[in-house]
Amino acid sequence: MTFYSLPFTPERVEATEARLEAIYEAARYGLKGDSLAFKAGLTPAQYRRLAEFDPLVEMAEMKGRADGEFNAAKTLYEAAQDGDATAALNILKHQHGWVAKQQIDVNVDQQISVIGALERAQTRVIEGIYSPVNALEDLHDQTETVDAQRDE
Repeated sequence: MTFYSLPFTPERVEATEARLEAIYEAARYGLKGDSLAFKAGLTPAQYRRLAEFDPLVEMAEMKGRADGEFNAAKTLYEAAQDGDATAALNILKHQHGWVAKQQIDVNVDQQISVIGALERAQTRVIEGIYSPVNALEDLHDQTETVDAQRDE
């Protein structure tokens, strides 16, 4: 078995001005993660390592995102100012939490007849045979008798 010697030179990645500008531009267009790293000319591992050791990388990315959001918001605002109703509606919905009213119209046109209601109620009445029940005897007298027998 033969071992070959592979030349290894550690690649030193630095946050140069050109690299920070590339990160800023990629973030300004809304790229994130691996796409941002590749657009900036780095591998994702190189980008993470660079961001870990140099706070300017994170600052360039945040500044790029903020500038991209500002440009989009400005464009939308100017369109609304020029009379674009869709742009104005989107600003209201997404920035100010506005929701269009939902109107429900329920129209019930029905007359209620008391006589008709009574007739329908009469059909639901249960008819049956009943017999009167005699009243129960007064239990008070029986209680006294039982009490008297117990005392004896």
